[in-house]
Amino acid sequence: MSTPEILIIIIVALILFGADKLPEIAKTLGKGMRDFRNATDEIRRELESGASEVREAAKSITKEVTDFSDSMTKDVKGVADSITKDVTEFSDKLSKDVNEVVSSVSTDLKNVTSGIENEIDGVTKTIQSDTAAITENQTPKPEPPKPEPARLIDYTDDLYDDYNYMG
Repeated sequence: MSTPEILIIIIVALILFGADKLPEIAKTLGKGMRDFRNATDEIRRELESGASEVREAAKSITKEVTDFSDSMTKDVKGVADSITKDVTEFSDKLSKDVNEVVSSVSTDLKNVTSGIENEIDGVTKTIQSDTAAITENQTPKPEPPKPEPARLIDYTDDLYDDYNYMG
């Protein structure tokens, strides 16, 4: 407010209330302004204090959440590393075992195949030598003609036939 406005307000107050009540009104008005200012300052201090407490609580909560998050991240990373290590070791061991089994089966298969081939060679040689021996010993020879058996004349049969014929 400017000075002329304040003067107008003072003149209106003099006219309305009179000169003897004006100091009392000014005193009451000053006391009211001081109480209002004190209440405003107290509210401001409480808000600042509350805001400070809220900031501290937020910092504390943020710190706790960060610590918890870091702890969980560390634990999860440790578990993941442990699982990765275990899986890698298991995979390596399994691969080694599979390679050993494949090598063993391959060696056994070669041995069995070699044994079977040797057996087949032996049987083939035996068959070939037996076939050669049979072929040498059995050249086809013409069989001599078989004489026909001589027929014996049995007179009793002829008589029997004659009897039946006549009969």
